[in-house]
Amino acid sequence: MINKVLIANRGEIACRVIHSARKMGIQTVAVYSDADHNAQHVLLADEAVHIGPAPSNESYLCIDKIIAAAQRTGAQAVHPGYGFLAENEAFAEALAQAGLIFVGPPTTAIQAMGSKSAAKTIMADAKVPLVPGYHGEDQSDALLRSESDNMGYPVLLKAAYGGGGKGMRIVHSSSEFDEALASARREAKAAFDNDKMLVEKYITQPRHVEIQVFCDQHGNAIYLAERDCSVQRRHQKVIEEAPAPGLTEETRRAMGEAAVRAAQAIQYEGAGTVEFLLDSDGRFYFMEMNTRLQVEHPITEMITGVDLVEWQLRVAAGEKLPMEQADLQLNGHAFEARIYAENADDNFMPSTGVLEHLRFAPTSQHVRIDSGVVQGDEVSAYYDPMIAKLIVWDKDRASALRRLQLALRETHIAGVTTNTDYLHRIASHKEFVKGNVSTHFIDDYQTDLELRSNPEAETDALAVIAVRAALLKNKPADSPWTRLQGWQMNGPSQQQVQLHVGQDFQNLTVEQTTEGYYLPSLGRTVVLIDDTQVSVNGLRFSAHFAQTSKGYTLFTAAGRFDAAPYDALAELAHEEEAGTMTAPMNGTIVAVYVAPGDTVEEDQALVIMEAMKMEYTIRAPFHGVVEQVFFQAGELVSDGAELVSLAETE
Repeated sequence: MINKVLIANRGEIACRVIHSARKMGIQTVAVYSDADHNAQHVLLADEAVHIGPAPSNESYLCIDKIIAAAQRTGAQAVHPGYGFLAENEAFAEALAQAGLIFVGPPTTAIQAMGSKSAAKTIMADAKVPLVPGYHGEDQSDALLRSESDNMGYPVLLKAAYGGGGKGMRIVHSSSEFDEALASARREAKAAFDNDKMLVEKYITQPRHVEIQVFCDQHGNAIYLAERDCSVQRRHQKVIEEAPAPGLTEETRRAMGEAAVRAAQAIQYEGAGTVEFLLDSDGRFYFMEMNTRLQVEHPITEMITGVDLVEWQLRVAAGEKLPMEQADLQLNGHAFEARIYAENADDNFMPSTGVLEHLRFAPTSQHVRIDSGVVQGDEVSAYYDPMIAKLIVWDKDRASALRRLQLALRETHIAGVTTNTDYLHRIASHKEFVKGNVSTHFIDDYQTDLELRSNPEAETDALAVIAVRAALLKNKPADSPWTRLQGWQMNGPSQQQVQLHVGQDFQNLTVEQTTEGYYLPSLGRTVVLIDDTQVSVNGLRFSAHFAQTSKGYTLFTAAGRFDAAPYDALAELAHEEEAGTMTAPMNGTIVAVYVAPGDTVEEDQALVIMEAMKMEYTIRAPFHGVVEQVFFQAGELVSDGAELVSLAETE
C-alpha cells in the first residue's frame, strides 16, 4: 500500500499526480528548483523539498537529490511524470536499491525499450510489424550513409536512446546526409548523453497512431484504444485526438493486440504507450514504446472514463487492473491542444516572460484544463514552454471539434506570445475538420496556416484598443472620461493615442460623443457595453482587453490583436541595433560558424544556440561583414545578449 508519493517532476504533470493521489487519500511530496520555489505543484503538495538550482541537470535530473527528498519525507513511492527521469533505468534501479517504489515499469522493461535498435529486435520476435531500417552497432558515418543510400531516400535519422523528437532528422538526399547526421548526433548527445543513431525508411504521408496499454504485476494486460497524434511540428505533437478518425474496428483491434504483445514481450508493468506509423493502405509499423505516461493521456481518460494516474498508483502498489479488455467501453471523442509560449508565426520561437494575464476557457464536463501555472507565474528558458493542455470532449468528433475551436478563442493569455491562434487555425482547417491528417499536415498546409490579414477585424480591434488605452491614460477611475455619456461646453472631449501595431505607427484621435467614442481616422464608433462586450459601428461582439508591461492585447472571436504605446526612444534604439544579432532567449551557444572579418550572405547560419530543449539557428539578415563575435561554443547567454555584429555591404 502507498500512503505517500513523491513526484519527481514539475508543471502540469506534477499537479495532475497530486490531484489523483489526493483523490485516493495518498499524501504528496513535491520537489522544486530555484526557478520553481513558488510554482503551483509546490503550493498544492502536502510537502515540498528544494533540490537545487534552476538548470535541470542540477535539480530535477539529480537522482541522489530525488532519493534523499523521498527518504527525508518518508515517501514510499516516486512518480516520475514524463520527461526528466521518467524513462531512466538508472533512476528506477537506484529507487529499488533505496527501497522505494517506482511508479512505472521494471528496470528491465525501460532498458529493453530505451534503445530503439534493441527494441526493434524484441518487437520482431513478438511479431510486431516493423519499418525497414538499420539498427546495428556500427555507427560510422560512412556506414550510416551507405545504409541510407541503399534504402533510398527519404530516410529518418533517430536517436537510439531518445524521444520527444530530439535527435531526429528527415533526410531527403545523400547530399544532405552529413549535415543532418552531425546535427542529430549533437542534439542527441545534449539531450540523452548518447549520440547513437538508427536509420529507418521514411514513410511518406503516414499517420502517427499510438495505443495506450496497461499491465499489472499479475500478468494482466489491456489496451485502452488509440490516439491519433499525427499533427506535429519538428516531431513534437501539437493536437491529438482519440479515437483516431477513420480507423476501422478491425485495425483498432489488430493494433491493440500488437501493442499488448509488445508490452508482454518485455514483462511490462504500469502505463505505457506503443507508437505506430499507419500508412495510407491501413498497414501499421512499430515506431517505439514510451515506458511512461504520455502528455496526451487525458484524451484517453475522457473517452474511457479511466483515471490513468490512479491506475498507475494502484498497479505500483501491487493491485490488479480494475478492468478487463471486454469491460472497456469507448464514449464520444476528445481532443487535446498543447498551449505553448511560442510564436508559431516566427518559426515557433519560444517566448519567455511573466504570464501577466491568464484566463483559460471555462471548465465543464466538456472542457478540461491541465496546467501547472497561474497568472503571475513566469515562463523561463530552463524548462519546456508548455503553459497548459486544453482538453475537450463531446459525443462525436464534429461536436468535440467545435468545442475545441470555441475553447481556444476563450483562452486569453498575455505577457508572452502563445500559439493559441495557430492552434485555432489548425482546428479550423477544412482538411483537419474532415479528419484528413498525417505527420506532414503542418508542412503540407503551411501556407494555409500562416497568419492572414483581416482588415475589418483588425481595424475594429485597433479602435477598441485605442479607446481602452485612452481611458487608461492619465485618467483617474472616477473621471467623467470613463463614463459612456459625457458633456463638454466647447465641443467633444478628445484624446490622442499613439500606438505601435507591428511595424506600423498609429496616431489616433478618440472623441467622446453622446453615442460612444468616435475615431475619425478609422471611421469607427465604439461603445463599451461592459468589461467584455463592445459595439463597433453597431456590431456587438465579445472583446476581452488586457494590459501588460508590453502593451495592450484584445481577444475576440477573430483572434488576438496586440498594440503597444509608442516609445520614441525605444524606436531610435531599435534602429541603431539593426546590424546586431541577439539571443532570442536564455540559452547555450552550441556552435559558432563565423569569425571577425568573414563575409556572409543573407540567411547564412552564424550561430546555433540551444534553449528550451531545442536548437535555434541565428542567421544573417543581410549580406555583410562580421565585425565582432561575442560568444563561443559552450558559453551561456542571456535573453537579448548581442551574439554577432555585422556591417552591411553593397
